[in-house]
Amino acid sequence: MAAEEDSIRPFEVDVSDEAVADLRERLANARWPDDPPVDGWGYGTDPTYLKTLCEYWREEFDWAAFERRLNRFDQFTTNVDGQRIHFYHVRSPEPDAVPLLLSHGWPGSVAEFLDVLGPLSDPAAHGGDVGDAFHVVAPSLPGYGFSGPTDEPGYDARRIADAFDDLMDRLGYDRYVAQGGDWGALITAILGATRPDRVAAIHANLLFVAPSQFDDPTGMLDEDGMADYRATKAAREGETGYQAIQSTKPQTLAYGLTDSPVGLAAWIVEKFRTWSDCDGDVESSFERDRLLDNLSVYWLTGTINSSIRLYYETEFAKAVPESVDVPTGHARYPVEVSRTPRAWADAVYDIDHWVDMPEGGHFAAMEVPDLFVDDLREFFADHREVDGADAEDDRAA
Repeated sequence: MAAEEDSIRPFEVDVSDEAVADLRERLANARWPDDPPVDGWGYGTDPTYLKTLCEYWREEFDWAAFERRLNRFDQFTTNVDGQRIHFYHVRSPEPDAVPLLLSHGWPGSVAEFLDVLGPLSDPAAHGGDVGDAFHVVAPSLPGYGFSGPTDEPGYDARRIADAFDDLMDRLGYDRYVAQGGDWGALITAILGATRPDRVAAIHANLLFVAPSQFDDPTGMLDEDGMADYRATKAAREGETGYQAIQSTKPQTLAYGLTDSPVGLAAWIVEKFRTWSDCDGDVESSFERDRLLDNLSVYWLTGTINSSIRLYYETEFAKAVPESVDVPTGHARYPVEVSRTPRAWADAVYDIDHWVDMPEGGHFAAMEVPDLFVDDLREFFADHREVDGADAEDDRAA
């Protein structure tokens, strides 16, 4: 029985007609709130935009194309630590490819990586150098999307890091590199701190640091560091209401988001607009279909509850590492919601790559995939001393 649970099973996204009909009926019968006193996004998600998006989702969204996009690359499921894990495993045709673990966050999904899986795994087919190839493993976080809901307490960021390392081992990768944003950045940092024998280097879109570990956190900052500190402080004061409720009463919120696709869309799309480099026009950064790909993953799997529950389960004070001693790369996208001062980062991480990106935001792999891929290639070029070709070909994944 244990061997069966540990097996790696092929997976494809298959949307039933019943699921689509149910979604369309709910969208058609949505009960809308009254409009805010002024137009726009000032009070939250703009009703005019949301009605347009939901009408498109109901009437025009191409579900067959959605399936094709998600099924373009090889997907699998397995069970790790009693939890189903869904993941992409895109093996490179290049024999010297390096294993790369990609971890997403909230309110994204593994669908964020659809535009980078090809260039990272097969650079020669996308105008790149064969020497930059990766074997890419991109899991859905436990509790997210096709990994299905978590069903026991305590599934926090550290436990996810352990599960992902077990997954890489199961795939035959004794040593690998890792990259992440949002929750994925914390998971990646934990892996760097706890698995230096297996993780050769890490790269993150944001760097988690616990300032309380320093005797004088602001006193160690220069002018640029104080600017980062003030910007992040302002963002936390004005943009983290979602985090407060998801960290304290996720179940209460989940009833509405699970029952109403309009509510789910409003809750998630507002974050894509606020956290992207879109100058107020979310569809200038993300195609409408791609926004709905992400929303549809949450809706079809019914995992909004377990995804936000991760905020409740994870105690940041305990989860954030005090020291990460593997080589670390950091890409600072201009509209990232959290900007870690360099002095704090240097005190915790072994920083050897620090780049201010010209554009992009929180969902970089989805918003600016070319910049994302180029930066990973540049950083990991100096950390490719990893025996990436040892995964056994006869393993199912």
